[in-house]
Amino acid sequence: MRYDLLLFSFILMAPTFAAEMVLIPAGQFLMGCTQQTRGCERNEGKPGGKKVYVSAFYIDPYEVSVMEYRACVKAGQCQAPKTHAINQYCNYDAPGREQYPVNCVDWPDAANFCSRNGKRLPLEAEWEKAARAGTETSYIWGAAPSCKQAILNDGRTKGSVVGELDGCGEDRTGPIGSRPPNGFGLYDMLGNVSEWVQNWYHPDALKMYAAGNLNAPPNGQLKVIRGGAWDEVQVALRSASRYAKTPRSGVTGWSSNGFRCAKNGA
Repeated sequence: MRYDLLLFSFILMAPTFAAEMVLIPAGQFLMGCTQQTRGCERNEGKPGGKKVYVSAFYIDPYEVSVMEYRACVKAGQCQAPKTHAINQYCNYDAPGREQYPVNCVDWPDAANFCSRNGKRLPLEAEWEKAARAGTETSYIWGAAPSCKQAILNDGRTKGSVVGELDGCGEDRTGPIGSRPPNGFGLYDMLGNVSEWVQNWYHPDALKMYAAGNLNAPPNGQLKVIRGGAWDEVQVALRSASRYAKTPRSGVTGWSSNGFRCAKNGA
């Protein structure tokens, strides 16, 4: 099948409602700067990676959509994020973007949404295990991704916005689930929007995770975000890449940030 037809079929299958969560089995995985990872940052740990045990958990197969988040706002249970009128890159209230990931959403509001739905934000170690889906290479695809695998700035793909490479030339996120899933059946773990996780940021957190404390550190000033985004280049989409931001944004919000939810396994 031609790639353009395959991609179109994935777009047609993009969810119109909350999909069943995916169970990630318990077990160890190699986190951070594995032997096959190139260009490691200091906060990704020493070369070789860290063996981290993660209990079984469930995670959403898709990033939370504008439509899902809007339902929570209409129910009076969620705070509306920054809107398209405030920031052109925000998907909320942008025409035709109900099935795009909700972005420009602050950490407390993302955590509240998950809680209201009987879930929580994933722990950082859970997130990386889910994203890697058994891989230990820099990228889950082996080589650095193009716009065929993820929504990002791959340095060459052009779209409808002249002179723009962000968002695969569209200068925005894409619809959720518009690229093929990883080995666990999870969509957009890398690219589209970067994702808030539960943990406070610490540069040496992987040591704490390897020691069995997946909730570490107990406090901090920044919350971890993972996965890289539509307006970032390939290196930001490495499975080990760790970033962090303050839980609350400024006036216009962060258009690169979104989230998905998780919950404990049986």
